[in-house]
Amino acid sequence: MAAPITINTPITYADALPDAVDVVIIGGGVIGIFSALYLNRLGKRVLVCEKGRIAGEQSSRNWGWIRQHGRDAAELPITKQALKLWHQVDAETGGACGVKTVGISYLASSAPELAKLHQWLQVAKQHDMDSYAMDQRQVNQLFTQPIHGQWLGGTCTPSDAKAEPWQAVPAVAKLAHAEGVLMRENCAVRDLTIEAGKVTGVVTESGSVKCAQVVLCGGAWSSLFAKRLGINLPQLSVEATVAQTEPMQAGVEASWVDEHLSMRRRDDGGYSLALADSHGFFIGPDALRHTPKFLPLLTKSWQDIQFMGFGRKGYPDAWGLERQWQAGDKTPFEQMRVLEPASHLGRVAKMQARFAKRFPNMGKPIIKRSWSGMIDAMPDVVPVVDEVKHLSGFYLATGMSAHGFGIGPGYGRVVARMVAGLPAEHDLQRFRLSRFSDGSKLDVGPAL
Repeated sequence: MAAPITINTPITYADALPDAVDVVIIGGGVIGIFSALYLNRLGKRVLVCEKGRIAGEQSSRNWGWIRQHGRDAAELPITKQALKLWHQVDAETGGACGVKTVGISYLASSAPELAKLHQWLQVAKQHDMDSYAMDQRQVNQLFTQPIHGQWLGGTCTPSDAKAEPWQAVPAVAKLAHAEGVLMRENCAVRDLTIEAGKVTGVVTESGSVKCAQVVLCGGAWSSLFAKRLGINLPQLSVEATVAQTEPMQAGVEASWVDEHLSMRRRDDGGYSLALADSHGFFIGPDALRHTPKFLPLLTKSWQDIQFMGFGRKGYPDAWGLERQWQAGDKTPFEQMRVLEPASHLGRVAKMQARFAKRFPNMGKPIIKRSWSGMIDAMPDVVPVVDEVKHLSGFYLATGMSAHGFGIGPGYGRVVARMVAGLPAEHDLQRFRLSRFSDGSKLDVGPAL
């Protein structure tokens, strides 16, 4: 497969629902699959319930970057661990994940932008990273094709890697399943069973399963599920588009991004292109409700937001979407098995034009296909990875804010140890749910 997973992708996993397991994972994306893998290795009996297809949404629609570069300081230790875990799981799957060390570079077209990039190098130094600053000559040496010459310099982390998302996450799922994790696609979780403030099981569209712990890894759908349980999770979704070019002569092997365009060499000889300054945003009830918490982020990046009107029918924050239901009712999760926003052709045209400007000898690339996805975003651009304090046994691992693919194994390990009651290997204070309600000032992290 060389493109995202869709509703037309055949079902791979249809395990019979057991009477009971130790842990149920809601959502078969990169976070859910790695959490299941590592929980199973800690001796837990695990069931993954996916409403549509494993990796069918953002986990197969992202850039394919395995990135330490530019990360929030609190995420860097987890990201460094995630990089090692990606290489490990790639070896365990016989290279099926396609992990390759290519380096990631951030390029700047202006002196102020270059100064901002250099500021992050202080964070990198504190964490013993191999990141470094590049002058204009070093930037030019990244490319094997003549370039426009607009970049004054940049920063680079040569140990960063890439993988094909639509290959990598299914490969990890296959490994986890072979090791004993139960998985069922087309199986939405509708409700939890709760006794005396503790989780005792889940109710799915296919039946009930007893368990003492549940992890919500629902991506763009997490806020909807949590709200029905009375949990205020200020998560919204933004739409982004990626384009796949036809195979073409290599201009650069490393992955890179500047103020406006990102680029990754694909295994099929083409490139994955995306805009770095354009995300679609739909207006819905949750968007209005959470606006105050998102104001610092909106103030910082309003110019990158493209307002798309009201939320589309069936989307997680659509007007008229059913937000309360009974365990026997058909839920929004079953009505939208795989969230597949239409490709935004205007953004694709911008990608082609920007590519041609940067590589005048190569011209506009031929686009083989393009797609969009919905990114689960938090007001401070870092996720929530935490147990819900008033609901014992219920955990959140969501709001990855476009960072989930690369850091997926790291957070999967964090979740597994948290659920298993083992000591945390990292400082997780920044990822607590209570930061949105305890009066803390939100510290907006780097969006990219």
